Amino acid sequence: MIDALAELDVPWPVTTIWQVDERIAPDGDAARNANQLDRLEALAAGVRRMPVTASNLDLAARRYAASLPDRFDIVHLGVGDDGHTASWPPAIEWIRDSSPRVELTDVFNGWRRMTLTRSVVNGARSRVVLATGVSKRPMIERWMLSDRSLPISDVRRSRTWVFLDDAAAPRVPLH
Repeated sequence: MIDALAELDVPWPVTTIWQVDERIAPDGDAARNANQLDRLEALAAGVRRMPVTASNLDLAARRYAASLPDRFDIVHLGVGDDGHTASWPPAIEWIRDSSPRVELTDVFNGWRRMTLTRSVVNGARSRVVLATGVSKRPMIERWMLSDRSLPISDVRRSRTWVFLDDAAAPRVPLH
């Protein structure tokens, strides 16, 4: 997706990209989402990486939250094989809270993470969800059938566009 986006005629020097979520791992670690943003930064986009290497993560999360714009134009999300999105772990309630704007998770799927909360994601003008591969299909089907137990179900449906490859596409009738 980043490669396709980089090929578009976008005014990169006046575009700022903020991370939605990030694993708490050292800079350059292969697990970091931030590595994907290097290509856009090379095109002169402003890139605001989550400060997950800070010595005081609570303070870093608060500072990142304070620096966020009032509202995003668009938020890009993925879907995990367990139905998580934006590093919102399954079966956790704080993602349904309206504040704070940035939160730290406990370890899930092997990592602690920093993430934007539901109010920030759903407050964006629009959202784009990208999911590829057959492993995503069960979660996409459950989401489309309104399974409220999945974190992805906390994403506002209006003004949310979903892009799937054939392997991830649900095999259920959608309305």
